[in-house]
Parts: sequence; structure tokens; C-alpha cells
Amino acid sequence: MRAMTTREQSAPRQVRIYEVGARDGLQAESTIVPTDTKLRFIELLRAAGLREIEATSFVSPKAIPQLADAEAVFAGLDRGDGIRYPVLVPNRRGLERAEAAGVDAIAVFAATDDGYSVRNIGMTVEESLATFEPILRTARTRGWWTRAYVSTAFGSPSGRVDPARPVELGLRLADLGAQEIAVSDTLGVGVPSQVGDIVGGLISGGLPVERIAFHFHDTRGTALANVYAALQAGVRCFDASAGGTGGSPFAPGAAGNLATEDLVYLLDGLGYEHGADLAGVLAAARFIAQALGRPMASKVGRAGGWDPSTGQAIGRG
Repeated sequence: MRAMTTREQSAPRQVRIYEVGARDGLQAESTIVPTDTKLRFIELLRAAGLREIEATSFVSPKAIPQLADAEAVFAGLDRGDGIRYPVLVPNRRGLERAEAAGVDAIAVFAATDDGYSVRNIGMTVEESLATFEPILRTARTRGWWTRAYVSTAFGSPSGRVDPARPVELGLRLADLGAQEIAVSDTLGVGVPSQVGDIVGGLISGGLPVERIAFHFHDTRGTALANVYAALQAGVRCFDASAGGTGGSPFAPGAAGNLATEDLVYLLDGLGYEHGADLAGVLAAARFIAQALGRPMASKVGRAGGWDPSTGQAIGRG
């Protein structure tokens, strides 16, 4: 039996799963997913027990036409049951649209290098931070929950990223008013040793581990290994996308978020509580895969879960 780290021993056994399938999972699709299909997908995610579902992005429809129906999606959500539906907000115009739609949780997103940042949101890193400061301040004034992504934290299309860079950006975004910092492996190049370095740097800089989340892409098959490293470091919030869909449209080859069903299977096996039902997550994943006209991409999606008491697969279609 492995020995637990000190931080892992002291951290709670409750993990938050932050579902990004309805936003990050669909934003890079070549076809437009109908609004009703998105809402049915979110309904299935809710039915599976997920309680944080990033619903959409109030970004320019010209930039991301797949999410041009942000207002319609948000208006169609069932806002009951204490579920949080964060939305991405890239600028002041996006904030105005989000406020008019009635949101109460937002996320902003900065990158570690100017090249990616300009391609992604049309601003340098420093320009993006200057833009996000009043957005986060306004959100906090209104009592909204706030999150900030640090994109390309493990590597960018431009090359290697110094581990100190995502730490620096994460701390600056926290100072600007982000309650949670989501460290993001946009290209899917990260390995477990990097996870510990980033967590340690953020904590040393004064950010409590409870405010750290990770967003892993499984482009090179390391997402679950990175989750395990983060769990050992005391992190208890992970992003995932039912069906493993998604990825940045501005990072070629980076498609493939960590699949929610793969994350749930790992957490179940390790004895962590998270509130999601594996069979329900698989039903949501299967629905969106069929809607997109593709087979299930995730490992658990293809094989199903496994009940060790009976030796039977769980949720296999």
C-alpha cells in the first residue's frame, strides 16, 4: 500500500468535478450543435449528479460561432438544485451580455505567452489582465463566483513554459479577484512532476490549495496521472468533459479534454467522494457522442466501468 503525502492526508476526501463539456467540449466542433441538444446534454449531466457545469461562453459569435446561442442556452437552464452554471467572459461586452442573461458565476482566461493570447482573445497577456481586472471587480461587487484559467500552463505552441510563469499569472489573477485559479494544460503536454511544482509555487505564493483547480487535456495520455499527482498535492477540484470532447481551437492537436467518466472511475476506485454517478455520466457522454456522430472516445466510455464485487461492466452501451 502506498504512503499518502502529508498534504493528501490533511485534505478532505471530497472532490469537486467541474464539468466543461457543454462549453469547452463543443466550442471547437466543426458543426453547430443545436441549442436543444446542448440543453438536453446539460440536463443529463445534472441527472448524473454533477453540480458545477460550465454552460457556455459569452464570446463574440464571429470568434466562436459554435457558442453563438449563449443567451438561449442560459435562458433554458434549470437553475434549481443548487447547481452552479459558470460562463466564460472575455471582455466588457461579454460581461454585459452575461449580466443581462442573469448569470451569477463567471470565468476569465489568461495565457502564459503573448502569441497564444493574441490568437485566442486578441490581446497580449498584460492587456488581458488589464481587461479582466474591472470584470472581476464588477463580478465580486455583484456577489458572483469568479474563476480564472491560466491557459498553456505546461507548454504553449511557442514552446516550453517556465513553471514560474503559470504561478506568477495565477497569483496575479487571484489578486485581481478570482476566487479559483484553474491551471490548464491546454496542449496536453504536462507530466506529474510539473503538477507538484506548480501547486507548490502557488501555495508558497500565498494561494490556499482549496482555491486551486486543474484542467487537463488528455492529448498524450497523461491526464489521469496528472490528476493523481494533484490529489497527492492536496488539490480537490478537477475539470472534465463528458465523452472527452473538446480542446482549444487555437492549439492544433490539443483536442481531447480529460473525460468525466474516466475521472469518475479513478476517483471511485481511490475512494474519493464526488457526487457523480458513473452510469449517468456515461449516458450523457453517449448522448453527446451520438449527437456529434462519432464513437465514444474515452477509455471508460468504450469499456464501461467495473464492479469489483460482480466482475461486471457498469454503464456499457
